[in-house]
Amino acid sequence: MGMVLAVHGGAGSIPEELVASRRDGLEQALATGWQRLQQGEDALAAVVAAVEVMESLPQFNAGYGSTLTSSGTVEMDAGVMQGKGLHVGAVATISRVAHPIRLAVEVLHSPHILLAGAGAEAFAQSRNMPLIAPDDLISRRRRRMWEAWDHRPVDVMADDRGKTIQTDKDTVGAIALDSAGHVAAATSTGGMSWKLPGRVGDSPLVGAGFYADDALGAVSTTGWGETIARSLLGYRTVAGLEQFTPEESARRALQFLDESVQGSAGLILIRRDGEFTAAWNSAMMGYAVQREGEAPVIHQ
Repeated sequence: MGMVLAVHGGAGSIPEELVASRRDGLEQALATGWQRLQQGEDALAAVVAAVEVMESLPQFNAGYGSTLTSSGTVEMDAGVMQGKGLHVGAVATISRVAHPIRLAVEVLHSPHILLAGAGAEAFAQSRNMPLIAPDDLISRRRRRMWEAWDHRPVDVMADDRGKTIQTDKDTVGAIALDSAGHVAAATSTGGMSWKLPGRVGDSPLVGAGFYADDALGAVSTTGWGETIARSLLGYRTVAGLEQFTPEESARRALQFLDESVQGSAGLILIRRDGEFTAAWNSAMMGYAVQREGEAPVIHQ
């Protein structure tokens, strides 16, 4: 069993002008996380380092580059999980932390599993994490998109399967298997474009946007958050590893998502023995994977 790291940059239609930069970002995130594993750090450190890279880049919908709410503000969600001990940390609707995934790790090391809004930001200060001005997280591209938005309600916008997508529902994430055989998962997002302030999707919800269990494997999902959460896509996919290969478990989980709640999503999945798969029923999904002893694979 060798080490494995995989990252994704979101599922759905990707604007042509972002294809190259997203590929570069996936490559950078993968290399950063992989270096952590090679240095002997654990799976949690690797997935957090990889996600932090994507949170720093404006071409992704997480951290700097997050989509805006209907009020023109940033509200970010993130979650992490360790397969050893099933430890979870997550944050929701935060606007003043540069790296939500780093704050999620701090929550993981607290008595709680999910903190939101002002309480989460106060917790960040108690852990010596600096707060920044909310406008510092708004990229020029996102500001231009919000200014050009026609202010149609989100709930009348279609998904990306056969219809024109009007709103981003991307998420970034990472999963890893370290040299000790432990797995971890991390997911971070700015959420759905033009969402109502206070909306929380699947990304900070354990069993929906992410899940990790050393006895089975780890997953990070991306896509239409409300349907991912309703179907518990993350847990459903990992639990399927008790009976099926990663490919079959992912296929069955996405089929259930489609048939039960008409959802669209993508996911990356590692089994405890290192077998990896990526799957989606959306238009596409960008991901990258590195296996010990092999060259990295980048799909965009």
